[in-house]
Amino acid sequence: MNNMKFDVAVIGGGPAGMIAAGTAAKKGAKVVIVEKNKSLGRKLLITGKGRCNITNATYDIREFIKNFGNNGKFLYSALQSFSVQETINFFNNNGLKTKIERGNRVFPESDKSIDVLNVLIKYLEENNVTIKTNFETKKINFSNNKIESIKDSHEKIIADKFILSTGGLASPGTGSTGNGFKWLEALGHTVIKPVPALTPIIAKENYVEFLKGLNLKNVKVSIYQDNKKKDERFGEASFTIDGMDGPIVLDISKNIRELLNEGKNIQLKIDLKPALDYNELDKRIQRDLNEANNKSFKNSLDKLLPKQMIPVMIKLSEIDPDKKANSVTKKDRKKLLHLFKDFTLNIKDTEGFGKSIITSGGLKLSEIDPKTMRSKIIDNLYIAGEILDLDGPTGGYNLQICWSTGYLAGSSAV
Repeated sequence: MNNMKFDVAVIGGGPAGMIAAGTAAKKGAKVVIVEKNKSLGRKLLITGKGRCNITNATYDIREFIKNFGNNGKFLYSALQSFSVQETINFFNNNGLKTKIERGNRVFPESDKSIDVLNVLIKYLEENNVTIKTNFETKKINFSNNKIESIKDSHEKIIADKFILSTGGLASPGTGSTGNGFKWLEALGHTVIKPVPALTPIIAKENYVEFLKGLNLKNVKVSIYQDNKKKDERFGEASFTIDGMDGPIVLDISKNIRELLNEGKNIQLKIDLKPALDYNELDKRIQRDLNEANNKSFKNSLDKLLPKQMIPVMIKLSEIDPDKKANSVTKKDRKKLLHLFKDFTLNIKDTEGFGKSIITSGGLKLSEIDPKTMRSKIIDNLYIAGEILDLDGPTGGYNLQICWSTGYLAGSSAV
């Protein structure tokens, strides 16, 4: 078995690991990064639906950390050491132009996640980081509160410092199998039970399959438990073959999962026209129906609804599709209004880790020094990225955790 000696060994070749390894090497350390996949950054390639939402242009640290609930304050030092602006500058200075879209989402101008990955790989190569892919860590050797080495089937890597950035359990097809959690527990750390977060929902209604792929913009979704509103979001949502996803549904999915665990009936209600109240919408419907005049009802809704949604709305309204538009009654309009303002889905479940974007739960934050990302239990271990008990909404917040904690861990390890 080959033995190799380094100043810093980084376990996990995702975004946090790559930025940590490059940072440590740039500061003069001899660094190796190991990844069990045949290439680095596999999960990074699928983020933002292949476009890679690099960060969120919320530049004020206090405003940024509000998006992470009570655990957000842990990020203060990491964001001070490597801020949102420094993240954008890093990619810009390394040849990647960026743009800011709705909701302060920052993307590469090219809309290609591979361009983000290429910047990071170039950063590693320019700073002489040794990259070892197909290295599946089988064993971590430690004693006297220190890690001494890691092994795969063929070689052993010895290092003075180790950075663990193996991610969580979300998107296991990219290699996120939760091994890091097992290692942390074996080293004496506490792991808050990981659960899927930012995940699509599954509806009980079969008709959603006819809406698959339909994207709704500027809508409001509300969550009800036993007819009591529990949460709401405004923005963009879309239908899947068996439910819904999209930014606002993903953001609310964690609350849905918690409510489902209470064993009660949960409904998702969509207001398709949140800018109009009932009276205003009723007038709009009347106007459109009058303009349609002798057209059939089924051919009179194209100004109010996406084409794909019209057959479903007609069926749910129980209005005769061949009825003349100018014959639609007040009672009929009332049914339509209800569907426009309260399009209701009964929630069966949320998707599991296979379709979740991130992991909620992870390494207990009180066991990490937030100023250095160093373990309070293992003297030469630093932690970064999704493996931490930190999860935020969609929009680039979670990747910023990787950049900031990765940078801080890499800096502190040197």
